[in-house]
Amino acid sequence: MNGITTEGWIEYSRQIEQAGADGLEVNIFFIPGDILVSSSEVEHRYLNIITEIRNTVKIPIAVKLNPYFSSFGNMASRLQKSGANALVLFNRFYQPDFDISELKIVSNLQYSESNEIRLPLLWIAMLYGRIPVSLAATTGVQSANEVIKYILAGADIAMTASALYKNGIGHLKTMTMNLKRWMDTMDFDTVSGFKGILSQQHISDPTAFERANYIKVLHSRR
Repeated sequence: MNGITTEGWIEYSRQIEQAGADGLEVNIFFIPGDILVSSSEVEHRYLNIITEIRNTVKIPIAVKLNPYFSSFGNMASRLQKSGANALVLFNRFYQPDFDISELKIVSNLQYSESNEIRLPLLWIAMLYGRIPVSLAATTGVQSANEVIKYILAGADIAMTASALYKNGIGHLKTMTMNLKRWMDTMDFDTVSGFKGILSQQHISDPTAFERANYIKVLHSRR
């Protein structure tokens, strides 16, 4: 669900619950274009929306987020305390492009690519086990490989859209089959058997997710 006013968020949340929904995904698609709006005001807007919806419905609430917070981990924790049961990482804004021949702004759909998983992969791995919420990954899932990586980081759910636009609904069967094949090869009986084993709290070198790993990245270019 995406809304504009506080009243709209509350009323539509109530209607969706009454219609029989098991859960609600709140997509706060907000770009603070006003340079006078402070970061604390932006954060308050998100937190206030979730608090109001939590006070309105009893079903689980998932919040679809963008990564553009100065302290994303802290924001994630505050959203959970405001009533969020799950976080969906990350919202992929459709940004404008320029037509240099017609000198105008154009909007077009760009499908996601597998290399876009790295930022949500990082934060899912950082948040897993630290905040009591379910984590969903929703960027760059093109094949079973991305599903596997997200689960290794700690995701409960991997979402895909671009891959289905490009390959058709039948691609889901291919992804599931390749996931099961990998699990058999790696001797995992269940998804829970490998969920989160490469999260920050479970690996031997937690700095691999932080700037301390920058030198290693540079050395890898040799």
